Amino acid sequence: MTIFCSHCHRPLQAEMSCLPTRAKQAPSASRPFRSTKTASKARRDQINAELQVLRSLLPISAQEKERLSYLHTMALVCLQLRGAQLFPPGLAPPAGPALGTELLSLLPGFLLVLSADSKLVYISENVAQVLGLSVVELLAQGDSVFDILDGRVGEDVHKKLLLAQEEPGREVTFVSEMRTSKAFRLQHGGNRVVAVCGRFVALRWPPSPSTTAFLALCTPVMQSPTDGEAASQDDIFQSMHLLDMTFIDVTESVAYHLGYHREELVGQSWYSLLHPEDADLAAAQHRAVALGAGAGPAAETAVLRVLRKDRAWTWLRVWARRDGGCITCTCRCLR
Repeated sequence: MTIFCSHCHRPLQAEMSCLPTRAKQAPSASRPFRSTKTASKARRDQINAELQVLRSLLPISAQEKERLSYLHTMALVCLQLRGAQLFPPGLAPPAGPALGTELLSLLPGFLLVLSADSKLVYISENVAQVLGLSVVELLAQGDSVFDILDGRVGEDVHKKLLLAQEEPGREVTFVSEMRTSKAFRLQHGGNRVVAVCGRFVALRWPPSPSTTAFLALCTPVMQSPTDGEAASQDDIFQSMHLLDMTFIDVTESVAYHLGYHREELVGQSWYSLLHPEDADLAAAQHRAVALGAGAGPAAETAVLRVLRKDRAWTWLRVWARRDGGCITCTCRCLR
């Protein structure tokens, strides 16, 4: 029986003649793989070289550049590009004295500039004194202001930024925990509570989203005690409310903090003391507690402004929880 070659259909003894043809095909099959692998390495080398060039252009010290990862490099480059878009070099004011470390140290907090879409544009270097994180480390959290804030207040902050954008020049304030370094959290028991006060400003005319920026001063407020720390009655006051937040009782220490006597508050609504801009945040806390989400140890927390008897506003850190048919609030005054 004659056996034929499956490749060239000739007798088996002639099969060897087809081997050169198949041998020629084998290298061609592997050539695309080697070419793709080489091309990928070439692209990586090109990207690395371009990142090195971008890193060399950043306005930071050589020592800081050496410590930058590729992620941090790109974060800083994006920050610089957003800043250049809002503050073009050709339209910059005449050169003056730089905002040095000494001048920044005199501020009660750090400076923050946001674009119209809430992207970070500028953070002053003294942010490390407040949050324990450098500008580079803070950018590693993300490129939006919401990436460095406590996520629970994101909706309230978004509303206030929209309000400020609709009315340029109108000042808005919000308080939130900001992300901090691990060392800071270990020392202070949590993130830092910061009051952000700022407004949208048109940098060029006619105003547009690409030419307006939110300029703000971020001031730290006093840290609240951690759960493990005891607080005396001199440091806090407590109040009890019906489910609609009408006062039914309050500790006498409220007179020291807010100036009211107990009898003046019983029967009044909690909302009558709140700053209008904080009403939405307080209502969200109220709903969560009234529906039972704040029952037990996981009480709802909010930082709110309330009206003192002398008509001044003061910041309170409020822990609220539901106890049966009542809501109990523990309030601590913040600087």
